[in-house]
Amino acid sequence: MRFQDLWPAAAGTPLGGKTVGKVTNNSQKVDAGDVFVCIRGTAADGHRFAAAAAEASAAVVVCDHDLSLPCQFVVEDTRKAYALLCAAYFGHPADRLKIIGVTGTNGKTSTCFMIRDLLQSQGHKVGLIGTVENRVGDQLLPAHNTTPDAYELHSLFLLMEKSGCDYAVMEVSSHAIDQERIYGLHFACCVFTNLSQDHLDYHKTMEQYLAVKTRLFSRCACAVVNADDAAAEQVLAACRCPTITYAAHTDRSDYTAKNLRLRSDGVDFELVGDGVIGRVRLKIPGEFSVYNAMAAGSCALALGLPFAAVVDAMSALKSPKGRAEVVPTGRDFTVIIDYAHTPDGLEKILRTLRATVEGRLVTLFGCGGDRDKTKRPQMGRIAADFSDYVYVTSDNPRTEEPGEIINDILAGMQDSPTPYTVIENRIRAIETAVAQAEPGDTLLLAGKGHETYQILGHQTVHLDEREVVAAALQKLERQDGTNK
Repeated sequence: MRFQDLWPAAAGTPLGGKTVGKVTNNSQKVDAGDVFVCIRGTAADGHRFAAAAAEASAAVVVCDHDLSLPCQFVVEDTRKAYALLCAAYFGHPADRLKIIGVTGTNGKTSTCFMIRDLLQSQGHKVGLIGTVENRVGDQLLPAHNTTPDAYELHSLFLLMEKSGCDYAVMEVSSHAIDQERIYGLHFACCVFTNLSQDHLDYHKTMEQYLAVKTRLFSRCACAVVNADDAAAEQVLAACRCPTITYAAHTDRSDYTAKNLRLRSDGVDFELVGDGVIGRVRLKIPGEFSVYNAMAAGSCALALGLPFAAVVDAMSALKSPKGRAEVVPTGRDFTVIIDYAHTPDGLEKILRTLRATVEGRLVTLFGCGGDRDKTKRPQMGRIAADFSDYVYVTSDNPRTEEPGEIINDILAGMQDSPTPYTVIENRIRAIETAVAQAEPGDTLLLAGKGHETYQILGHQTVHLDEREVVAAALQKLERQDGTNK
């Protein structure tokens, strides 16, 4: 493979005919003959390592200004160049897949799983890329970011193509849009779920956050938008394609969820469109689940699936791991794990549980370190407002002091009469909450969801809340046996 095969504009230049190996943006992974792309990151500028890459015998160093290197190739935007080079390196597999992108603050993971299930119900083979997992047919692959780096992304597309997938459903984060990880992709359909506060440590303002999200909708063949969300009008204005809207609280949408009947284990509603109506018995509780299902169903309909088949398949949908996940206890109380890590996400799951809980609603949560600090007191207030008891603990403190994060949370709880306990160690907090659970209680473990690790400083340690709950329950069993 020659460099000009990856970058046609290099034809006729001194570097165009060079034989090249892989494409990388990591100078420590450069092998002789590779193409090294200098990326300006949030922590470091790849241009600083260009000379080291050249010394490691990189065939081409792609940069955005003159570095006085004989192997340099200057482009206007190295992030965009990296995405295009990775696509070319893997043979442009995305061009032969129908790609569906789902963006929004909350609901991306659940909506992607639901879209996949709806498509598979009609015989399609679907690849999945997202926060919980990457899946190619029956092959399960670990997920490190909501939206992978361009090299990993296009490698996944190639695996999907080789395994016979015709669709790829992927979560698209605001970081991925802003960092051009998806540059050059064209989507068969893009879905907007909602917008609420998150990632302001990166985007600084909600206006900037939304502006980045809307950029996705200039590169799709059709768009599906939540008409009930306050940002819907701006998203729709950014669309350069046919649009379909869905809602539960307005009739000014293409598809509406009518007559919602909340159950402890799900929701019944009618899916109403122009001249069509179908009865859905959703097996996932909460109004937020209705929105996720409506997003997925509207997407499936936009892609041409039959209305009756979509309605039937919606009634068979299930939650992915860590989304309103019920943990078996064998006791007279309920434990639920949910990924809620934003004010909006926490309020939605608590409102859902509040409507059906028999005893106390007990919430255990923390907030991530090195992330948006302004949402911490908001989440503290929400937890106190909707819970009967709160355990404040650590999430992924990263390089921040856990106690300082907890103090930020407690600032939002000071005026609430809701009792709470602070236990910085998350394992001990869960053990205590399980030991103190009373008959009829519902214990919500919020924030970690599908994650099976905790980030302490620069170290990642194993922490699977399901295992912690199981161990705490075993301890209770031993205590019960001792007390008999």
